[in-house]
Amino acid sequence: MKTGHNRPFRPDSIGAYFRMEWLSLTLITISGLAYNLGLLAGPWFEGRLAQCLADILGGSQAAGAMAGLVLAYVAVTLAVQAARFIKRFYVRRFANNINRRMKGILYANLVRQSRSALETEGAGELMTKAISDVDDCAEGMRKFTTEVFDTGVALVGYVVMLFVYDWRLALLCLIFPPVSYVCAELMKKPVQRAGTAYKKAAVALSAATLDRAKNAVTYRVYGCEAAQEARYEKALNGYEKTAVRANVWQSALPPLYLAVSNLSVLFILWFGAKNVLGTGWRAWDIAAFTTFLSCFIKLSTKSSKAAKLFNAVHRAEVSWKRIRPLMKAPEALAPLEVPAAQDVVLDGLSFAYEGGAPVFSGLSLTAHPGDIIGITGPVACGKSTLGRVFLCEQPYSGSVRIGGRELSSLSPREIAATVGYLGHDPELWNDSIASNVLCGSEGEAMQYLSMTALDNEVRAMEQGTQTVAGSSGVRLSGGQAQRLALARTLAHPRPVLVLDDPFSALDRATEDAVFANLKAYARDKVVILISHRLYHFSEIQQVVFMEDGAVTVSTHDQLCASIPAYRALYESQTGGAVHEV
Repeated sequence: MKTGHNRPFRPDSIGAYFRMEWLSLTLITISGLAYNLGLLAGPWFEGRLAQCLADILGGSQAAGAMAGLVLAYVAVTLAVQAARFIKRFYVRRFANNINRRMKGILYANLVRQSRSALETEGAGELMTKAISDVDDCAEGMRKFTTEVFDTGVALVGYVVMLFVYDWRLALLCLIFPPVSYVCAELMKKPVQRAGTAYKKAAVALSAATLDRAKNAVTYRVYGCEAAQEARYEKALNGYEKTAVRANVWQSALPPLYLAVSNLSVLFILWFGAKNVLGTGWRAWDIAAFTTFLSCFIKLSTKSSKAAKLFNAVHRAEVSWKRIRPLMKAPEALAPLEVPAAQDVVLDGLSFAYEGGAPVFSGLSLTAHPGDIIGITGPVACGKSTLGRVFLCEQPYSGSVRIGGRELSSLSPREIAATVGYLGHDPELWNDSIASNVLCGSEGEAMQYLSMTALDNEVRAMEQGTQTVAGSSGVRLSGGQAQRLALARTLAHPRPVLVLDDPFSALDRATEDAVFANLKAYARDKVVILISHRLYHFSEIQQVVFMEDGAVTVSTHDQLCASIPAYRALYESQTGGAVHEV
């Protein structure tokens, strides 16, 4: 991506975002100069109108002169406000474009983070904080852009005008406005602390709200509503208190800055009156006094806005430091090149979380296309952890070779093209059943729904495959959601499929039908089937039994003969004896 000056776009550079919006900034500059220089006409007209009124009362002017001044004042005001409208329109467009571009880059990088990284940070919390920081950055850039003209150019113009009328009095009047800037700088840390506390409280409230909505039925069934309500009220109270503190710091300070700046009015009233009486540094008429006073009041107002701008820019700086590590140019994703069927070879495979004992170790096996490898064992023995090793989210020990290539040497894109994964959570989205299966690819969803024995149920739905599944499949039963997620996995074939407990919510008859279709589908694939249901393990090529960190690889019959725990598990489900080998 190129910026307006044909320089490569760097998402981690604030200047790059300004360069991308060069056209909007050009129009803002032109209209901003016209508007702010036109504002200087206001004090001049106000002075002339005051003088004209005095002359009319004194009998030296007719009412027609006042009418001419008023019409000219209205015409100039309309032109100035038109320039203001154009400036504000393009400032808002500039800010919206910045916000959209930043969030697009942020989202693209967040969704490409590993599942483990998102779970460690908390995906919802990370997204909430990051989006809030982007909003603060965009707002700081907007305020900076608009105040360059509304404050910077206007202040210079007003200062020049004051010096033209009386440079000595102007110097006296300019003593206090800089004090407001110093005050704003001194208040930077309290404002930042209040803003940070507010964001943390907002994140906590969002998490509590999500928990309250997601687990409402559970809390009601187990009578925990009062405790849950107390936790939610605590989060809500924390949010309210921090929001009030943040708003107090942000809203109460600008009037104080304005009051500090306006202290110079005392000088104008004293020395300006002397000028009008002819005993001061300059000889003034009513028009000059009114123009000078009006000009300073406008300068003071702009000065207080500049102090407020400093606070906004400080918040933006803090937010930018937090999100900058995530602001990287997303890698352009080439189309997935799904490789052909390949052998899978595990050699001494072990895994342990950082600083922990091995979850399992010493796993070695070879699987050929068409093989289904069953993984089972007691609860919390590491079955799902073994399945996630194939996603290569964390370092493993030993070797995992697919088609002769080490898994850890593959790029994330190559892993996505090689390994299909179905986890515990179906991860369905609020779209049609067809969209959940096809994920934007071409094809017919019904054939994959048929493979998971879901086709007849979908046909019976009011809108068929266009029926909306709801967020996380909330409009479906647990078994339907599970089979829909499996249909999506089968609709995107990969040489290696890792299926984590795909039958846990199915009745026996449905499981039989789905397993038969899976066997036919997997004739040219390696399937890693993780399950605590062993009805069909007698039909698969190899079984991995995991217990207490140890792994045993063998056939179903041999495991039944050599491992009592496996045999007992199988018999408890099937209710029958096992053929001895």
